[in-house]
Amino acid sequence: MTWRKASRSNDQGGACVELARLSGQVVVRDSKDPDGPRLVVSREAFRVLVAGLKR
Repeated sequence: MTWRKASRSNDQGGACVELARLSGQVVVRDSKDPDGPRLVVSREAFRVLVAGLKR
């Protein structure tokens, strides 16, 4: 998987997430704990989540 850090993340050790695409799904992990738990959701569920957060 190719991980990318959220655009609002920085190198100051704050709350950062990374995203990756996997077979029509989006995988989310904490950038400070790359081997830790991951959240896997469908691309549609991720779109709904992001839209809700933006509102």
